[in-house]
Amino acid sequence: MRTDQQSELKAALVRCRHAFFGVAIMSGGVNVLYLTGSFFMLEVYDRVIPARSIPTLIGLGGLALALFLFQGLIEIIRARVLVRIGCSLDERLAPRVFDVMVRYPLKAPPGGDGLLPLRDLDQIRSFFSGLGPTAFFDLPWLPVYLAICFLFHPLIGVAALAGAMMLVVLTLLTDRLTRQPQREATRHGARRNELSDAGRHNAEVLHAMGMQANLARVWGEESRSYLTRQRRVADIAGGLGAVSKVFRMILQSGVLALGASLVIQGQATGGIIIASSILVSRALAPAEIAIAHWKGFVAAHQGWARLNAILERFPAETETLTLPPPREALIVEQACIVPPGTQRVVVSEMTFGLRAGQGVGIIGPSASGKSSLARALVGVWSPARGAIRLDGATLDQWPADSLGRHIGYLPQEADLFAGTIASNIARLSPSPDAEAVIAAARAADVHDLILRMPDGYETMIGPGGASLSAGQRQRIGLARALYGNPFLVVLDEPNANLDEPGELALTRAMLSVRLRGGIVVVVAHRPSALAAVDLLLVMDEGRARAFGPKDEVMKQIMRPTVVPGDRGAPRSPAARDEPTRDAVPEPAPQSLNWQAPNLKARA
Repeated sequence: MRTDQQSELKAALVRCRHAFFGVAIMSGGVNVLYLTGSFFMLEVYDRVIPARSIPTLIGLGGLALALFLFQGLIEIIRARVLVRIGCSLDERLAPRVFDVMVRYPLKAPPGGDGLLPLRDLDQIRSFFSGLGPTAFFDLPWLPVYLAICFLFHPLIGVAALAGAMMLVVLTLLTDRLTRQPQREATRHGARRNELSDAGRHNAEVLHAMGMQANLARVWGEESRSYLTRQRRVADIAGGLGAVSKVFRMILQSGVLALGASLVIQGQATGGIIIASSILVSRALAPAEIAIAHWKGFVAAHQGWARLNAILERFPAETETLTLPPPREALIVEQACIVPPGTQRVVVSEMTFGLRAGQGVGIIGPSASGKSSLARALVGVWSPARGAIRLDGATLDQWPADSLGRHIGYLPQEADLFAGTIASNIARLSPSPDAEAVIAAARAADVHDLILRMPDGYETMIGPGGASLSAGQRQRIGLARALYGNPFLVVLDEPNANLDEPGELALTRAMLSVRLRGGIVVVVAHRPSALAAVDLLLVMDEGRARAFGPKDEVMKQIMRPTVVPGDRGAPRSPAARDEPTRDAVPEPAPQSLNWQAPNLKARA
């Protein structure tokens, strides 16, 4: 049914077309039944009172009561149908919105309100579930009411028409005055939420270094800007809503006076006085309701536009042919890596290859592109140029879920999810393999540590693994990376928070991956993380400066260390005979002055 991604929201509405059709029919019935009060008063004044007939009054009263009850029942059903339309839209779009929220940080620069798409969906659902849509379904009946007013008397019709035009002007004015403030309020609200989230994640730093007051000041400025725009929108909508209500009351009383004047002149009956007043009030009610709910309509309209744009930017992934599990090689061909949302190349012309059973350590100074390369190797970032292949297939040829089963990834910050240790190791699988969970924990040498916890593998660890230490989180994150025996395991500074036993366990885990025919890539600053690899890749300024067997590359990058303070100082003969630290070699990848060797894969 949908031919382009931009119509995805519209397609969701189209699927609810039968429900909307039902709402339209019910709205028609409700608007016809709204005439009950006007015609009841007309009959009472023109028939019952002149005839002084109690039976007629009882009959009319019973009929009016039945119609009013039927009208109330229809309105209840209509309201419930609208609520279910809103829920249906949410159910259809929520998985796509969640998919977008998860993929957005991988394709866009950091920052902004990551939950804004979900808030936009909530706003759309709230609008469709409220009274706003009923006003739009009732507005087409306005000409019918005006026509009946003209049938009562042309002057009454003219008065009702003038009132309707006035309310249309107020509606357009409301839209014009609230659209821009509502857009600005959304922007400042997103910024306020971003600062709130940053404060929550950095609470320890803020408290320890006395930064809370400074952040509170910045947050307060954004909050005041947000509230100012929100107040302006509310003031405009509320003010014009009050004006429309007062105007309708004045018009209703004016029509009542006009009807009385016509009766005095003998141009209308007494029943028309009350009937026309009620009818005019009902004719203008939809416009008044629309003005009262215009703020929600504007917010939903802007949310609709934003959601449409982001769904178009992140189209749903199409099903592709499932490739066989990788077993042979990882090849990087002239890959250039550009962080999302920027134009800065952080990894340039990277080329190397790894065979099954090999492991490579990536070293280099800070900001040399090591972590960026690691993100590209696991498919988090896509190369701007070049390719990264598993067994000949580029990573984008694999469905994300299928590729993820063959990759183990441990980033620098090993964030865990609220839940049990077992569910985190099993990658939140709804039906985890207990044997695979325990095997991964044993491979990471964290099995005994888990058993010592209060509930073992069923221990709840809280959001982000808050109840665990940094080292425990990193080791459980390592177990998660090893779950299911993935072919490619990429570890970014995995020993940053590990003690000596943890580093020994890390070395054994990497060796076990290589022994079973997997590939290990480890980004490291500490040499102890390189014990289990046989190849070394040295990076500097986003480029490969050396690649090859670890021992050979280490010889190229070793140089003598000069003790500070002793540089250039004369030494006594006795001192020259004593061993000093000058002769101790130290890795110095920041001092790279060799010719880069051939970087092609070594079998």
